[in-house]
Amino acid sequence: MKFFIDTANLAQIKEAQELGVLDGVTTNPSLMAKEGITGKNNILKHYVDICNIVEGDVSAEVIATDFEGMIREGEELAELHEQIVVKIPMTKDGIKACKYFSDKGIRTNVTLVFSAGQALLAAKAGATYVSPFLGRLDDISTDGLQLIDDIRLIYDNYAYETQILAASIRHTMHVVNCAKIGADVMTGPLSSITGLLKHPLTDIGLEQFLADYAKGNK
Repeated sequence: MKFFIDTANLAQIKEAQELGVLDGVTTNPSLMAKEGITGKNNILKHYVDICNIVEGDVSAEVIATDFEGMIREGEELAELHEQIVVKIPMTKDGIKACKYFSDKGIRTNVTLVFSAGQALLAAKAGATYVSPFLGRLDDISTDGLQLIDDIRLIYDNYAYETQILAASIRHTMHVVNCAKIGADVMTGPLSSITGLLKHPLTDIGLEQFLADYAKGNK
C-alpha cells in the first residue's frame, strides 16, 4: 500500500518524507488556499517545490470545469515536472479529459468519486488513479469503506490497472481498514500516518526496558 500525504504544507511533506514511508502527495485548491498559496505562478511554483521534496507522484488539480479548459491546464501542469499527475473531477467533461490524457500518455487522478459506477467509468477512460472520498461518505452516515471494497471487486474482476487511491482519510483506522480491503494508495493528513506509530503497550514496554536497564547499569 502506498502512503500519500494530502496537504500543500511543505514542512509536513518534509516530515513525512523523512519518516521514510512517503510515496507521494495529493493537493487541491482548498489545500493551496489554506497555505496562503494564491496566484497561478505561485501555485505552479509550489507544485514544483513539492516535487523537489518527494520522490513519488504529486497530484495537481485543474481548476477548469470544461473539457477544453481541463486539457489546457492539464497539459501545462504535466509539463511542470515528470512526477506530476493531473487531477481531474468526476464529471462528463472530466472523463473525456481523462481519456484524452490517457491517450497522450499523461497520468491522471480522477477525484471526487462517490460511487462504484463513477470508479468504473474512470477506469474505462484509463485513469491512473481513482479517488473515492470515503471520509466524506462516512460524514453523511454512508459506508465509505464499502465503496472501496466494491471498487476493488470490480477492478479485480476485469483486471483494470487503475489504482484505488482512498481519499478523505480521517484517521488511522481508515488507513488500516483500507489496507485490509486492498486499496492501492491512501492519502490523508500527516496525523493519519504518524498515528500508526502509536500504541500504549509500546510506550509501556519501552519505559520498562529502559527502567530495567537503568537498574542494572548505575
